Amino acid sequence: MEAVPLDDRGLLLGDGLFETLLWSGGDLILGEDHARRMIRGAGVLGLPAPALDDILAVARAAVADAGLTDARAAVRVTLTAGSGGRGLDRPADLLPRLFATAASSVRPTAPAVLVIAGHRRNAASPTSRLKTLAYLDNVLARREALAAGADEAVVLNTDGHLAGSAAANLFWIEGEALVTPPLEAGCLDGILRAAVLAAAVKFGVPARESLAGPDALAAADAVFLANSLIGVRPVRRLGQRDYAPHALVDRLAGAVAVVS
Repeated sequence: MEAVPLDDRGLLLGDGLFETLLWSGGDLILGEDHARRMIRGAGVLGLPAPALDDILAVARAAVADAGLTDARAAVRVTLTAGSGGRGLDRPADLLPRLFATAASSVRPTAPAVLVIAGHRRNAASPTSRLKTLAYLDNVLARREALAAGADEAVVLNTDGHLAGSAAANLFWIEGEALVTPPLEAGCLDGILRAAVLAAAVKFGVPARESLAGPDALAAADAVFLANSLIGVRPVRRLGQRDYAPHALVDRLAGAVAVVS
């Protein structure tokens, strides 16, 4: 991979997007879904969108270059606005930069311990629903969780509603219903989020989006996280609330078992 120059707008301003894909069993898992999300995000940010095949090609090349074709790997594809433009203004002739890296990835097997992060997400910003290069709020939320002895941070938006976690979508179970924050809460439009909701529909499980505060998690029968690297990860504890294993969480985990 070429070195990123010092005038790259992604480096200087966070002007760009990324996707994290799973490589397992000798191929990208849900690769086209991730590529399409990057293309949609580029449209929101006003960036020329890369071709779907180019996104997948750089991802596969990164795995090969890292010698991980027979391994389980996390593949990060990055799209920046390229070089040029002093300050905030993009150059007239925008030449985006697309590249990827790959690293070995071990799936966590233990249920997660969560805390509520003090950092809030701005649901009014269109970037709250995208995987932009300006991810410092997520970094700080995860840092806060680790400092508290937890695995992950639950993130609220500026209205106090649940938005997700630092690096995954958030779900909870109320009785027989599956619940998750809506996109307008500042929730990432997650690839595994969509897969979990589709699995619930297939199983005939009532599923809904809800603007809810932390009290919803305290009252829930179960809570879990979902993203493309961890699949479905049950939550064991949030604050002083402990959760027992739940059959529906296990069933949904099996339905979207794209990780190994």
